[in-house]
Amino acid sequence: MPHTTDSEKVLIAPVPRIAVQAFCETAEVAASIEAAASDRRMQKAHVKVQHGGAPAAVESYRHSPTPNVIVLEAQRGGQDEFLGHLDALAEYCDAGTKVLVVGHVNDVLIYRELMRRGVSEYLIAPVETLDFVRAVSELFSAPGADPVGRTIAVYGAKGGVGSSTVAHNLAWAFARGLSISTVVADLDIAFGTAGLNFNQDPPQGVAEAIFAPDRLDANLVDRLLSKCSDNLSLLAAPAMLDRLCDLNETALDGLVDILRASTPCIVLDLPHVWTAWARRTLVSADEIVLVATPDLASLRNAKNLQDLLRQHRPNDRAPKVVLNQTGAPKRPEISAAEFAKALGVDLSAAIAFEPQLFGTAANNGQMIAEVQPSGKAAESFVDLAAAIIGRVELRKSRSSSLLEPIMAKLARRKAS
Repeated sequence: MPHTTDSEKVLIAPVPRIAVQAFCETAEVAASIEAAASDRRMQKAHVKVQHGGAPAAVESYRHSPTPNVIVLEAQRGGQDEFLGHLDALAEYCDAGTKVLVVGHVNDVLIYRELMRRGVSEYLIAPVETLDFVRAVSELFSAPGADPVGRTIAVYGAKGGVGSSTVAHNLAWAFARGLSISTVVADLDIAFGTAGLNFNQDPPQGVAEAIFAPDRLDANLVDRLLSKCSDNLSLLAAPAMLDRLCDLNETALDGLVDILRASTPCIVLDLPHVWTAWARRTLVSADEIVLVATPDLASLRNAKNLQDLLRQHRPNDRAPKVVLNQTGAPKRPEISAAEFAKALGVDLSAAIAFEPQLFGTAANNGQMIAEVQPSGKAAESFVDLAAAIIGRVELRKSRSSSLLEPIMAKLARRKAS
């Protein structure tokens, strides 16, 4: 069985709300499926693992309905007996039930025999966690469908570290620097700044999607998006205090699912709150960017977040850490090298404290690359975007691809 690489991990679509029941013969396969059940992509699925193999499955479903997915382990040897149990099980399977077999023999004849009997997938033990998750996910993906869009959650280690600024400029880098269709969703409903930073004032935004789940569909989300450029759209926050943001844990699930189905890249600008919905959104993201400043509180919080995410995302890459506002005059701070050493990771970016540059961009409703396209800060955002997306490109090609649309925009402004 091919090993799953890091670059493939984020391409697995979340499994929908289904029931999966596994009937195992060995403790190893049972443990693998239980580990897969705890993966973040399986959080909506209800998974039950039991022993007894195919005979137990036949007895279980003689007088009870079958789940969405049945997983059967076939031991080495006794193949004719297993196929007989499979034929018996077919008599009780409800329409739409899918069967996934985990075997111990890599034999094309067995594979063909299983496919002829309507088995949906055949995996060979030992089963890697992500290979099982991918197999279940693909059972419910449309044939020939494009890879699902990936979500990038940007979260500050504490308030005031500039995580929203990083999120917005990162989205711009995806869209303009790497030419990837991108949506930036401002999830700070009461105090979000994405509308200001992109110089947009849409009449509707993310609140309409979150507070009206009964009306939520792809058409509604499309109407709520505000176009910022050819490849960049904004789902703005209303920044109004007329309603509280006490959302339930799954409040954003539907919105994120719709965005993933239509957009290759979704940047989630998360506010610095610790609620059930914020934690769920952070843990469920395909990629995470933690933004910190070079001080002790940021270091402590980043370490705590890192430990929690490692615990809840054992099959995912570690969050990328951005150290922001470094080198502020007369301010004691932890050096980038010491900060990285304390976290045990390499920093993905260290962005210098440049109040004139960032202040001008914020006041003008522009991105850093529009104000200073050839500066180090703009390059840092494109480098970070390229690292997240897994593209290895020359600095020169990145810089030119980022500069060209900006210069064209400036030319249009002068002409008008």
